[in-house]
Amino acid sequence: MLIKNLPELERPYEKLERFGEETLSNAELLAIIIKTGTREQSVISIAQQILNLGNNDNVKSLRFLQDISIQEFMQIKGIGKVKAIQLKAVCELSKRMSRPINNQMIKIKTPEDVVNLLMPELRYEKREVAKVILLNTKNLVLKIINISLGGANFAYLEPKDVLAEAIKLQVPKIILVHNHPSGDARTK
Repeated sequence: MLIKNLPELERPYEKLERFGEETLSNAELLAIIIKTGTREQSVISIAQQILNLGNNDNVKSLRFLQDISIQEFMQIKGIGKVKAIQLKAVCELSKRMSRPINNQMIKIKTPEDVVNLLMPELRYEKREVAKVILLNTKNLVLKIINISLGGANFAYLEPKDVLAEAIKLQVPKIILVHNHPSGDARTK
């Protein structure tokens, strides 16, 4: 069924405007981003096909969207290059929105504080990433620096890369952080 044939209050744009974004289904939210369907399918049907790409996951999470490439989005009839790029941009915006707004006000007291600071960003990385957190004497975060982007199971680090910015800024404390894309933090 085409969107224009739906009752006005069931159309995604009107529904969001009248009842709020939280009342829309995932397909309806995606439909707003995609904007148009094809002659054969409504925009909601196309959005549902995208959501079906993540059906192999028992958890009803939308995180799988971050892993879909532009080319994979374009495999769906009705998703061209521009729409695929728009979807990737929305995925990146959602990742960035989960990061802390102001690192300067974050105080590190425990290892869990570091996890809470960087987990939203590193959780779904497919490659090992190494970062240095620069702290002042009161353990307030001054800066977070990416120092290595490695492969699936390694990150190559040079001592000079770890220490260069800390020495330059004369910070008294640093924390070296890296992720485990496999999810397994045990050493082999």
